[in-house]
Amino acid sequence: MKIGIIGGGFMGLALAQKLAAPNRHIKVFEGQAQMGGLATYHDYHSFIWDRFYHVILPGDTFLLDFIKDIGLEGQLAWKKTYTGVYVDKAFYSVSNNKEFLLFPPLNLIQKFRLAVTILYASRIRDWKRMEKLTVEEWLIKVGGRKTYEKFWKPLLLAKLGQAYRRVSAVFIWTYIRRLFEARNSSANQEQMGYIKGGYKTVFDRLAEIFPEQGVDLRLSTAVEHIRPDKDGGIIIEYDGQEEHFDKVIFTAPVNVLEKTVDPALANLKQKGKGVEYLGVVCMIVLTHKPFTPFYVLNIADEEIPFTGVIGMSTLVDTKETGNCYMTYLPKYILSDDPILRKPDEEIKAWFLDGLMKMYPALKKEDIVDVFINRAFKVQPLQVLNYSEKIPQMETLHPDFFVLNTSQFVNDTLNNNSVTRHVNNFLESFSKKISTERPVQSIAQEK
Repeated sequence: MKIGIIGGGFMGLALAQKLAAPNRHIKVFEGQAQMGGLATYHDYHSFIWDRFYHVILPGDTFLLDFIKDIGLEGQLAWKKTYTGVYVDKAFYSVSNNKEFLLFPPLNLIQKFRLAVTILYASRIRDWKRMEKLTVEEWLIKVGGRKTYEKFWKPLLLAKLGQAYRRVSAVFIWTYIRRLFEARNSSANQEQMGYIKGGYKTVFDRLAEIFPEQGVDLRLSTAVEHIRPDKDGGIIIEYDGQEEHFDKVIFTAPVNVLEKTVDPALANLKQKGKGVEYLGVVCMIVLTHKPFTPFYVLNIADEEIPFTGVIGMSTLVDTKETGNCYMTYLPKYILSDDPILRKPDEEIKAWFLDGLMKMYPALKKEDIVDVFINRAFKVQPLQVLNYSEKIPQMETLHPDFFVLNTSQFVNDTLNNNSVTRHVNNFLESFSKKISTERPVQSIAQEK
């Protein structure tokens, strides 16, 4: 059986690894020169590390199982970490339950309402009804406006930018669940992990085992068109040629789906219309010395251009990062925002000015290097009634399937969620994917 997978991001790669079997030939098509998508790596001159920041939580069981399956369990490293909030020109730690509930900017009543909000959200099971409320109105209703302004709003800005105003309450429900997965239940303290060498270690391992598993990875390969074959199966057109597949699974974003897929395969206008994506522009700063004790610092200050400070070196040993301290400064915005297209030098000057305002003790001579990375399609915007807008996994054609991040209707975007969705997809559609067709003659494959 021949299976084509469109997209060599983490989802497409995990799908290929799990689908691999002696009787299958799998071909993964990726338009970029590197595999991994948003999880891919970057050359920082003196070392190679992730292009964007990633972390593994103790509760990421699906991701951890995948890492074990490909033989990298011994490359995991864990460390106690800290989370902070920057508000009213001051830094506050919210790294354990006590600090979380003693958050100084809140008074006693507001702290109580914060605790109630978290407890209430953790017990909600019917997420569908939360799709009808904006995250702002739900949090204000449950926890009060002051608690919202001082605590929740910075978290929303850090992940969604100004687009948070149109997001449904489902987003904060999923965020609360993941936020507390970082807590070590015995020590009541954050614990996070990473793969030594970053995600390049994962991708190098997959590149090593794929040929043995019958997986053919085609990088720098643009898929031009996907259409049904009149004799059954699917035709993929790429690089001026076409190839027949028994099954095709599409993992790329919705806009790519609309451009490349024949209308006979998927009802795109009905299900895909209206899916918006967030993009990110992220500055990476390498310094001689550390300037933040927090892995994540959420920012509640509109004068600061970026929406968070990610102290990667509070988690990752500096031996991994060229003996430099590595910090990510992300700004999340809609994918059509002009900021995403600003020149690197303009972004650097803007972000460095904000960084110096926050950390006046940090001097320019402390900075070793600065890099700008950006992505236009990071994650879909979970607006009101979002689940009604997404493309479905099962399409108009029995041999064509869609599995992408737009279908994360009640989940946050992270590699554990990606792996869980891959597992759920394979469990739901294993029989349909395994259905064998008569072997075609060479003449039928063009």
